[in-house]
Amino acid sequence: HIPLSGRNPALREALGIRPHVLVLNKMDLADPRRQPVSAGPGRAAGGAAVTGAASLSTEWQPCPRSLQVVPMLARLVADSPRYHRAESSEHDVLVIGVPNAGKSSLINSLRRLHLQRGKATAVGGEPGITKAVLSRIQVCEKPLMYLVDSPGVLPPRLGDVETGMKLALCGAIHDHLVGEDVMADYLLYTLNKQQQFGYVQRYGLGQACDHIETLLKHVALAQGRTQKVTVLTGTGNVNMMMLNYPAAAYQFLRDFRAGRLGRVTLD
Repeated sequence: HIPLSGRNPALREALGIRPHVLVLNKMDLADPRRQPVSAGPGRAAGGAAVTGAASLSTEWQPCPRSLQVVPMLARLVADSPRYHRAESSEHDVLVIGVPNAGKSSLINSLRRLHLQRGKATAVGGEPGITKAVLSRIQVCEKPLMYLVDSPGVLPPRLGDVETGMKLALCGAIHDHLVGEDVMADYLLYTLNKQQQFGYVQRYGLGQACDHIETLLKHVALAQGRTQKVTVLTGTGNVNMMMLNYPAAAYQFLRDFRAGRLGRVTLD
């Protein structure tokens, strides 16, 4: 969703001349019409090697681009003379990035691909699953390579509000810190701006709409998001069923993150 906003400038500066690979993860959720950078292996700004990794989620499916990650890492280290000081031929690689970018899923996927072994680090659909730098996890035998999982890191200050909203929509920031209603409103604006109208069919709307209240009403009706409330009247308390708009907003965000509204690139 966010190949540009999802990069932490502080991490990019800290890497310096160290060999590193930029993995554009979750390509199965990105708009195929807006993937010029992730079309194949190459070089990004700053000299980082670039590769794409499609569908590296919990239900990951092997794909040719996943096969490029380990050989690319080995080649980068081999081509860097200052890293030829150790006698050992094993590779230790730290996996870093913003929260909920799929770092743990990438490690598990490479481990399953090259070693045919189960997952070695916990994954989840929200930020903060990995809370500390973990021990080395072997992902390949030839070459002998270990990856180290790490917690997601955001810059101390975000460049602008729009970048923050994009990060929040992709789960890099906890929903309650921004507000599901605010995020849903921005998501609707972005979908309409990009003419991504998959939500119209999913929620049974007659046409695209600009008002988040109208959309959330249809989401609540389509998904059965209701709540029981007690209304005080002159004759006593009356229980009524009302539409649960916060739950509808949360469902709207979940559908977007799962790709049920279509393939969208926010940047």
